[in-house]
Amino acid sequence: MSDFIPWDSQPLDAWADKYAQGKFIDLDGHLTHYIEKGEGEPVILLHGFFYYSYLWVENIDYLAERFKVYALDFWGFGYSTREPMDYGYQLFADQVLKFMDALGIERASLVGQSMGGGTAILFATQHRERVSKLVLVDPGGMPQPAPTVTKFFTLPKIGEFLLGLKTDAIRKNVLKGTFFYDKDVVTDSYYQNVIRPAKIAGTTEASLSMLRKNFFYTLGDEIRELAQLDIPILIVFGREDKAIPAQRGEEMHDICTGSCLEIIENASHVPNYEQAGTFNRMAMDFLTA
Repeated sequence: MSDFIPWDSQPLDAWADKYAQGKFIDLDGHLTHYIEKGEGEPVILLHGFFYYSYLWVENIDYLAERFKVYALDFWGFGYSTREPMDYGYQLFADQVLKFMDALGIERASLVGQSMGGGTAILFATQHRERVSKLVLVDPGGMPQPAPTVTKFFTLPKIGEFLLGLKTDAIRKNVLKGTFFYDKDVVTDSYYQNVIRPAKIAGTTEASLSMLRKNFFYTLGDEIRELAQLDIPILIVFGREDKAIPAQRGEEMHDICTGSCLEIIENASHVPNYEQAGTFNRMAMDFLTA
């Protein structure tokens, strides 16, 4: 345990210099880290809670064969800024807009997983003219109760205590138990890459503020509004998703009557990684159609 680096202990600049793989851009005083690959029409990848741009490690190169792909780190995640903010879908949608404006991206397809999917939904309803297509991967937004594990971490002082323990067990068990169907997919290397930004000072405070705000399942009205827009939509779910059941995808598909729905077998909340080959083909076929 002597080699264990405590959570929330590392300065953002130093940790990013050591580990960040992409570029940085200042958006109205807030630093955003992003990865950029490929050439062609723009595609922006939006990660979910617990993750950052590394979520798309098995997808970005494949999509970059045909598209100009950007994978953002939302504020509070990855190697983007940590500071007190009103974290939620609106903040992240505003971040996407500022990013597109700063890079001169007039219009893009958005691919969002979980919280990133909810962000893509809200963004599309507010900025229809900036969106070409939507790929929603186990997206948040549909009303439902928060998962039990989320409720547990939001208890006063409990979240701070558990996430402050000098162990990998808490976060590794959440990753394996909530996000994956096949627990063996979560190798030590994969876990370390996913969790490394949690060493940055301010991460736990930002994460717990989001969990306690519980905005993830609050887009019922926006989804009905989305259904009225002429945006091509692909909804992808892992059959075994424990965080957001595939039933939510079926309900969203029923509301968005022109959407396509694909259920990926032997996958949970991150089918884009757990069944990357299947997901990549689905996404590429949809985006190039």
